Amino acid sequence: MEKRILVLGGAGFIGSHVVDYLVNEGHEVSVVDDLSGGLERNLNRNITFVKASITDHKLMDSLIKDKDIVYHLAAYAAEGLSPFVRRFNYTNNVIGSINLINAAIKNKVKKFVFTSSIAVYGQGNPPFSEEDTPRPDDPYGIAKRTVELDLEDAYKRFGLEHVILRPFNVYGERQFMGDPYRNVLGIFMNRIMQGKTIPIYGDGEQTRAFSYIGDVAPCIARSAFIEKANNQIINIGASKFYSVNQLARITKEAMESDSEIEYLPPRKEVQHAYSKTDKAKRILDFEDITPLEEGIKRMAMWAKNVGPMEPVIWENVEIEEGLPEFYKRLRTEYPNAKNRINPLA
Repeated sequence: MEKRILVLGGAGFIGSHVVDYLVNEGHEVSVVDDLSGGLERNLNRNITFVKASITDHKLMDSLIKDKDIVYHLAAYAAEGLSPFVRRFNYTNNVIGSINLINAAIKNKVKKFVFTSSIAVYGQGNPPFSEEDTPRPDDPYGIAKRTVELDLEDAYKRFGLEHVILRPFNVYGERQFMGDPYRNVLGIFMNRIMQGKTIPIYGDGEQTRAFSYIGDVAPCIARSAFIEKANNQIINIGASKFYSVNQLARITKEAMESDSEIEYLPPRKEVQHAYSKTDKAKRILDFEDITPLEEGIKRMAMWAKNVGPMEPVIWENVEIEEGLPEFYKRLRTEYPNAKNRINPLA
């Protein structure tokens, strides 16, 4: 049965793939995106698009009116940068999310799907399970956990049915390569195409499970239509983990590159991050079927086709103290880059 659906962040990497799935299923889809990390070229031609920020609560109230399902994929996922743009992080990722939850409650939305993050687990002891107590390690993870808790309260208090998904290290076609602070594969490929070094913080032995978009996005889209997923928290992503050194070698091979790896001082980050996905397999029929080497080859072909992206550099961070030297160097390394001026600074 056709549903009226609103996707926040639907011009972004994961969001645009979710939108494509929903449109192909015959639903009436509207998209909201501020295009800070999304691109118009990612937009499906069979949707209604509004360029706007989720921080505009009055507009969100009007756009969510009469919608059956809301998918919230609009966030600035800057784990490494979030300690230095704290006000922006909480305004966009918490207050913006609460605007959506308020509007969903008032407009009697039938299902609210929220893409949280593996960042809520913090250092923890991987593989992370949904039963583990979240201990987020940075403001980004704190913001995601805050929204999870608010959704739980919204269900208990107002009956807002929801699904909370915790994807991790998703990569693939349409990843925004113009962000030099996040999305490690996008950073690697973009710098390779620009003839620059591949940056690795620390010794490169930190591990992650990298999840291909083609495996993850369909499950996110389907989750709103699976009753067993109601009011559940579900990890979703690959089960096999790799070191960042391995990732760099596989990426260089896929890009046919001889770019040098540049080892940088370690930054404060979770060293090992991967999760159990038994629940996603049981409830969402999730299948982790794309080997990392194959997924990276597909992404590399796409990246070469679209070409390098000029990075978007933060001109004004809120806190300079402790800012990694490489982040500071970006300002001089890309003198012609588009500056992202912190709107709240």
